[in-house]
Amino acid sequence: MDIAFVLDPLAALKPYKDSSIAMMRAATARGHGVYALHPEDLSWRAGRVFARVRRLEIALHVDEPWYVVADADECELSRFDAVLMRKDPPFDLEYVYTTYLLELAEAHGARVYNRPASLRNFNEKLSIARFPQFTAPTLVTRDQTSIRAFLTEHGEIVVKPLDGMGGSSVFRLGRHDPNTSVILETITADGTRTVMAQRYLPDIAKGDKRVLLIDGVAAPYALARIPKPGESRGNLAAGGTGVAQPLSPRDHEIAAVVGPVAREHGLLIVGLDIIGDHLTEVNVTSPTCMREILDQTGFDIPGMVIDALEARPRAA
Repeated sequence: MDIAFVLDPLAALKPYKDSSIAMMRAATARGHGVYALHPEDLSWRAGRVFARVRRLEIALHVDEPWYVVADADECELSRFDAVLMRKDPPFDLEYVYTTYLLELAEAHGARVYNRPASLRNFNEKLSIARFPQFTAPTLVTRDQTSIRAFLTEHGEIVVKPLDGMGGSSVFRLGRHDPNTSVILETITADGTRTVMAQRYLPDIAKGDKRVLLIDGVAAPYALARIPKPGESRGNLAAGGTGVAQPLSPRDHEIAAVVGPVAREHGLLIVGLDIIGDHLTEVNVTSPTCMREILDQTGFDIPGMVIDALEARPRAA
């Protein structure tokens, strides 16, 4: 197979932990061709989507340098057996425009994962509303009065933007927090930006678990991201410590329901965030934690991705 990855700049990727690099290495180890492009390499003309792509030679066991890149070559994306959209957020208008171009490429035979339309439709915070049986008490609004009432009802909550990543701009509020007004004014941009409020879950102390679904099937290990002392966010980007552990019965229950929905919508790689017994996010843009689980358990989630791609029909 030839597999193209839509990525952030190659030099910005960290080979010791990056899930996209882990997938590239898994593909290379099986003899597949690996290619890279960036969103700015996409263009549409004469009714077709073209991209400047670069073939990569991937080092399997060396991190510096981990790749050698060939000169760019322009082609249609339908020429690849799979195109993996792995551009990190922010999910801004440029990201949306990229999904539009990838969707146009799909119409001419490109096989894009995750499906571009589903990247737009599955907001990573709000998608938990599709699975209310697994969620903690949650409020989505831009109205500060409603959030204050929610805080009064539950005593302790977290508030976060709908487009954040890595734990950015996540605030924990208590009923008598003196900073409540300024936090709500800031996070809602004075009532002009919709946010999510959730009842605070003390089980965060045991870790914010990342459960990875590959083509609808859960990997057997999750990465519990445990907050550092004095912190209520488990995200690795916020200083959390990742500890791999087998899925719990509740993790399996949630994955068994979400998995088929994800697969139906063309979401090949999904990261479920679970705190205690509650589903808190459905990550679809560029789910990570594969490398940490591989290093700690030996279980090859990147290989699961390549297995799934190998099982699909090849491009004509």
